[in-house]
Amino acid sequence: MHVVDVSAANRKGLSLFALIMIGLGSIFGSGWLFGAGQAAQVAGPAALVAWVIGAIFIGMIAMSYAEVGAAYPLPGAMARFGSISHGPVLGFITGWAVWIATASLIPIEAIAGTQYMSSWSYGWARGLVADGSLTGTGIAMALFLTVALWLACYWSVELLARANNLLTLVKFAIPVLAVGALIASGFHTDNFTAHGGFAPNGWSAVLTAVTASGVVFAFNGFQAVVNLGGNAKNPGRAIPLALVGALSLGLVIYLALQVVFLGAVPPEKLAEAGGWSGINFASPFADLAKLLMLHWVVTMLQFGAFISPNGANIGNVASSAYLAQNLADTGFFPKKIAEVHPRYGVARPAMWLNLAFSVLLLVTIGHSWEALASVVSAAMVVSYLMGPIAVGVFRQTKPELPRPFRLPAAKVLCPLIFAFAACALYWSKWPNTGKVTLLTLLSVPIAAVVLRRRGENLRRQFAPAWWMAGFLLWLSLLSALGSKEFGGHGVIPGGLDTALVGVSALGFYFWAVRAGVQAHRAGLPGPDPVLGGVGGNVPAQTRHEEPAQAAVS
Repeated sequence: MHVVDVSAANRKGLSLFALIMIGLGSIFGSGWLFGAGQAAQVAGPAALVAWVIGAIFIGMIAMSYAEVGAAYPLPGAMARFGSISHGPVLGFITGWAVWIATASLIPIEAIAGTQYMSSWSYGWARGLVADGSLTGTGIAMALFLTVALWLACYWSVELLARANNLLTLVKFAIPVLAVGALIASGFHTDNFTAHGGFAPNGWSAVLTAVTASGVVFAFNGFQAVVNLGGNAKNPGRAIPLALVGALSLGLVIYLALQVVFLGAVPPEKLAEAGGWSGINFASPFADLAKLLMLHWVVTMLQFGAFISPNGANIGNVASSAYLAQNLADTGFFPKKIAEVHPRYGVARPAMWLNLAFSVLLLVTIGHSWEALASVVSAAMVVSYLMGPIAVGVFRQTKPELPRPFRLPAAKVLCPLIFAFAACALYWSKWPNTGKVTLLTLLSVPIAAVVLRRRGENLRRQFAPAWWMAGFLLWLSLLSALGSKEFGGHGVIPGGLDTALVGVSALGFYFWAVRAGVQAHRAGLPGPDPVLGGVGGNVPAQTRHEEPAQAAVS
């Protein structure tokens, strides 16, 4: 039996301030560079509502992860909660989804930095992008940025913290200065009501903007706090405080950026474009500053556009390495991937795996930020599903688990959080939902092959995981048949489609929690990494009578 010494995390030394900076640094990646422009194009001035909805959604998700993350302060923890709550199969499926979503951020941020570099006045920089996509030179530059930031994290987590603190302070200052300069140049309040009113494309467009226009993408940096929180001096206190701090600061700045973008667009430009749907800036804030002849702001934004995505990638590189390492610990990835360097304390084989995955995305489909952002945003939502479910399972099976932070009204909030996540996934539009379902469920045959080679009983091992497969397939079906506003074929009318998603999601939540409780009775989750023992702490009289079978941890 192996029980993790949680105090070991305290000796690794990340302060609360450093953890907040890691979260804020990940939040302020390419989202602030593109999010306000894309959200305005999709939803008009109502994009402000999309940011509030996105912050509430991510905040609820983050608080569910704050409870389980503080209770299990393990590096790369988001890849492990499924295994701890339901056993190895669901652990691999959800860990795979989290890893895919997080590792995909590495090339996206490099692409964003490269796209903004194309606005530099140098001839070589202008050749990085053509017709909205990276050229061969642009892909080479994105590869260079990816490798450079990967090397920055190659030696230790402490180097990560030292570099990120400085970069985050710089990134924080640049959007604040840009907001002030754009307001001073002229603010047009009529922009908020002209050309179709506050919500010119309807409220369905606001919901689409939450997931498809970079809102969820922008706030996704909270994952870095959960995944790296095990390195904090006091994880139980630091994780929830860092989540609240990073998300609160992020929302304030993103709202300010959105307000300024909406008010600073010249009315004549808005009229010429035929409304907000026609405002399509390749580099939103830099192009806007050029229109307003704010040359020093253009220069500052170009510098910030280079710093922000690449600074965010520091947390992405470290988080994805921990996630791949944990998948190897479960036995579904090769064991060598989990090997930690004895001196630098990082899993270098896991980092090599993530670098190879990043390169693959860059040279195949990663030719623009827009080409990846909507699909990756949907993948992020899939990775959020385990937070509220893990809280529900652990409340029943591990009542004595130390919980430095407890989610209030969890019995009510957890089902609602899961239903909200299901709706957000639906709002990401068909066919993105289908693509993400296919990508996630690729893990199922891999798990089956690995377990078959071990001689495991597949029916028993897969029993706690069928709810996830059923949920994703059901949601994809609803998405394909749903209203045209969300990319469907219009068989299910608007309004009814979202209601059907939310109500059916509640059924899947309770199925998932029940499956987790039954998995503990059967001993499938194996030894608890904090409490020890097999099968958690389900009361003895309710446990399955057959011998517990510990999963590979």
